[in-house]
Amino acid sequence: MSSFANLKRNRSDIKTLTKAIEATSQPAEAGSKDDTRFWQPEVDKAGNGMAVIRFLPAPAIDGEDGLPWVRTFSHGFQGPGGWFIDNCLTTLNEKCPVCEHNNTLWNSGIEANKDIARKQKRKLSYVANILVVSDPTNPSNEGQIRLFKFGKKIFDKITEAMNPEFADETPVNPFDLWEGANFKLKIRNVEGYRNYDKSEFATPSALLDGDDEKLEALWKKEYSLKEFTEKKQFKPYDQLKSRLDKVLGFEGVAPVSKADTAVVSKFNDDDISVIDKPVTEDEDLDYFKSLAQ
Repeated sequence: MSSFANLKRNRSDIKTLTKAIEATSQPAEAGSKDDTRFWQPEVDKAGNGMAVIRFLPAPAIDGEDGLPWVRTFSHGFQGPGGWFIDNCLTTLNEKCPVCEHNNTLWNSGIEANKDIARKQKRKLSYVANILVVSDPTNPSNEGQIRLFKFGKKIFDKITEAMNPEFADETPVNPFDLWEGANFKLKIRNVEGYRNYDKSEFATPSALLDGDDEKLEALWKKEYSLKEFTEKKQFKPYDQLKSRLDKVLGFEGVAPVSKADTAVVSKFNDDDISVIDKPVTEDEDLDYFKSLAQ
């Protein structure tokens, strides 16, 4: 286990985290609503809500890779043979049968196939440890450490804080216990979807008034992140391929070649039932699971 003294002395700087972001920007879903470790903000009937959280550094657990977040990809869509809901092997930098199928559709040049590929695309999620600072809807969560799953919109806010656009803005490491900043999560309902554009970081300040004893106790309570990218969380390629073929109605049918994509387009246009609304990166995969059930 890492020592708290080392964390304070050698805490990750913005350049290190920025390099990590760049390294993972190329070719990872985690967290069920039944998993009490996870926290998600609640919204009112109008779809609006607000909470304040603090992103925490990498946990004090052996075997963690030193980053304060993990990235995962997943798929969730419906075909004539049911629902496909699974983690995507590209999280592990391995080949994924769904992504391969989507690439075939996209490269066909047929617009209808591209629309299908968009509906079946990977969903990007991040998981990090947070301290719930303010949760007006559920005050009992305040002061608790939780895992928080979020999408690209919020991760972009983190990236922007570390790499501000304008010269008069000071870079902030949101994961730093001493020089980080609270994140004001502001949720709006925009055209039927959760929108986080108004969310922002507050003025940098030390967490828990910079009390090292309290900060160390807090740090040691963080949850492991590595489990979300362990091999056991992902089904083998062949098993995913078999499920994909069943969902798409391809069982017993010869594999679709690039030359056959016109047939695929006709098949999908006529037969595949898809969700009316497009899958957004910040949507919860549990939405798909509830539909499947």
